[in-house]
Amino acid sequence: MANKKQEELLKLKEHLRQGGGEKAIQKQHENGKQTARERLEKLFDAGSFVEMGLFVKHRCQNFGMEKKEAPGEGVVTGYGTINGRLVYAAAQDFTVIGGSLGEMHAAKIAMAQEAALKVGAPMICINDSGGARIQEGVDALGGYGRIFYNNTKASGVIPQISVIMGPCAGGAVYSPALTDFIFMVKGVSQMFITGPQVIAAVTGEQVTAEELGGSMAHNSISGCAHFNADTEDECIAQIRELLSYLPQNNLDSVPAYACTDDLNREDESLNDIVPESPNKAYDMMTVIKTIADNGEVMEYQKYYAPNIITCFIRLNGKSIGVIANQPKAMAGCLDINASDKASRFIRTCDAFNIPLLTLEDVPGFLPGTQQEHGGIIRHGAKMLYAYSEATVPKVTLITRKAYGGAYIGMCSKHLGADVVFAWPGSEIAVMGAEGAANIIFSNEIKNADNPAQKRKEKIAEYQDTMMNPFIAAEHGYVDDIIMPSESRKRLISAFESLEGKRVDKPLKKHGNIPL
Repeated sequence: MANKKQEELLKLKEHLRQGGGEKAIQKQHENGKQTARERLEKLFDAGSFVEMGLFVKHRCQNFGMEKKEAPGEGVVTGYGTINGRLVYAAAQDFTVIGGSLGEMHAAKIAMAQEAALKVGAPMICINDSGGARIQEGVDALGGYGRIFYNNTKASGVIPQISVIMGPCAGGAVYSPALTDFIFMVKGVSQMFITGPQVIAAVTGEQVTAEELGGSMAHNSISGCAHFNADTEDECIAQIRELLSYLPQNNLDSVPAYACTDDLNREDESLNDIVPESPNKAYDMMTVIKTIADNGEVMEYQKYYAPNIITCFIRLNGKSIGVIANQPKAMAGCLDINASDKASRFIRTCDAFNIPLLTLEDVPGFLPGTQQEHGGIIRHGAKMLYAYSEATVPKVTLITRKAYGGAYIGMCSKHLGADVVFAWPGSEIAVMGAEGAANIIFSNEIKNADNPAQKRKEKIAEYQDTMMNPFIAAEHGYVDDIIMPSESRKRLISAFESLEGKRVDKPLKKHGNIPL
């Protein structure tokens, strides 16, 4: 039987766990949102979450704060297991002073970050906050700075996941921006530097919070977010799924699961998936699903730059990061947004020892003044840098077109691809046959009795001579030309042969990526 002191402790803990109280919790539910503790309960394995820092209090004595109670300091922090693996987390509690961040609120988050970094475990932060606690002034700003510093220190060491489940405005947005993955929920999440009211006052522009910084705004337009969900529960399921593809830290190997799919499975449908006409599209996602274990794919930035696909799959139960041109969108051209999307994904996978599979069908970089003036040279160079810098196993499969600088940019041998395969109908050249024939045979075509017929003949000649994978194979740039149907087993074999890959990198402080 508990004595008086023990009973008081239990009552105090129960009071603190109620956060802002029943009315505030009810209001949170009415707004279609769960509380911080409800979210953590669903995120972590049942009964595994251990809360730390429950008794932390703010130290502010200004503007009536000395009389204001803030249970748990408006943030729940602790650790537990997800899929049986250790994970640390911090969840802002909107029921307590709007989840506003003060000195001690920030200190709790920072301590969780530092603990995660110390033991090499992923860190998840659920953002639901009205922003900096104005009453605490520079102490609140200093708290943000400490969190940002920890985000940067942990970058590339442990996976960092940000979950936007409410407002995240002003300086608060830079912590998610510094992390590896950002999840958002339709109708619930908002993320922006300056809100609609400030924008209206300064520029006169009228915009809603959802239009300005809602889930789809950042998933499809800005590219700031990586995953989109219709509900909070769906978002939590997505986070658990993502973690299943990631190692605990940069020194850990990717998780390995028992593979229930035939390693030598061949699929004849791939032999016919590429249309005979080089100008017709097909769905590269079908190729990815056909290759992957059990057809399972987790797409990254699905709604942003759809001309390139980035996703996680498993081959023989092990995580693989896939970068693939999508012929269905902009013919699979590389542009500014696609270059940025691919570069970040490549570097994320490389940081956490996830091998890279590149599926290539690229006619080139998108032409035009908008792209040139927008800096396609700089943005495209990011892909070259990211691939060249990556030391994980890199396998490339050319399914159809591989033209010009984009051929190099999609992880050719010249950028360090360990193994390059090509399908029989693939075309590896400086440019398409029509453009090449117009340049090489311009005088012959111009002086011919029938220029149109001569042009047709010269296009066919260039196609027969250059538009095939055999010249690249003869020069050692393609390791094997394979039947599309055998792609899965050949890719699995290639990655297995590369498991012992080691790369010695030159000593330097860091490189200078063209940001």
